[in-house]
Amino acid sequence: MPDTEETFLASTLRLAVMRLARRMRVERADNFLTLSQIAALATLERSGPLTPGELAALEKVQPPSMTRLVARVEELGLVARAAHPTDRRQVLLTVSERGLDLLAEDRRRRDAWLAQRMAELEPAEVAILHEAALVLDKLARS
Repeated sequence: MPDTEETFLASTLRLAVMRLARRMRVERADNFLTLSQIAALATLERSGPLTPGELAALEKVQPPSMTRLVARVEELGLVARAAHPTDRRQVLLTVSERGLDLLAEDRRRRDAWLAQRMAELEPAEVAILHEAALVLDKLARS
């Protein structure tokens, strides 16, 4: 398949997004959690109390993998379990105060790094990024 303008742009964009994501991971507030653990905590924060099965489905992982992940973050005091209000066989997971603090610090550090880098750009470049952020979010949600 010959390269077209669209495939060239797709390749360039993919590489740029991957490099930026890798660089942003370096700025994480902690290094003792995996990206999967951070993602699960963030999903719990956004979605509210969830069963481990619901969390596994949202994170697109198998339930046994989520069981191990939850055990680890619970051991670290980052999530709390509560009885399910209608099904006594189930538990609901929520992010603990410590987990919320960790997520907030993680975001603060990465946002600060990115804002500092963006402050070095020309105003026209920042305007382009503003528009591109909306388009990238649309692509990510598709």
